[in-house]
Amino acid sequence: MGLDRLTDQVDKESRDLAILEVVIEEGPIGIVRLAEETDIPEHKVRYSLRMLEDDELVEPTPQGAIPADDIDERLAVINEGIDDLVAQLTELRGLAPAETAERGQ
Repeated sequence: MGLDRLTDQVDKESRDLAILEVVIEEGPIGIVRLAEETDIPEHKVRYSLRMLEDDELVEPTPQGAIPADDIDERLAVINEGIDDLVAQLTELRGLAPAETAERGQ
């Protein structure tokens, strides 16, 4: 069932958010320092920054990445989306069949 893919995607999103947090707190910040601050390999930091740029959450500058001007509004949208996903996953859990041991088999 695509749980491995979902887990991988959640891990990537978690990494992106960890990098975004450091950019917000420390920006402008470059790839090397982001890797040091987050213990994430540079190639993964570079990929995450590209994704964050595509999502218009960070902007590249000659000094390093900085958060988008409207980052607070964008974070509010992200948090609403996370809340919606949690609700959907909770609903899915309720729909999944119980384990056979729980059904008395």
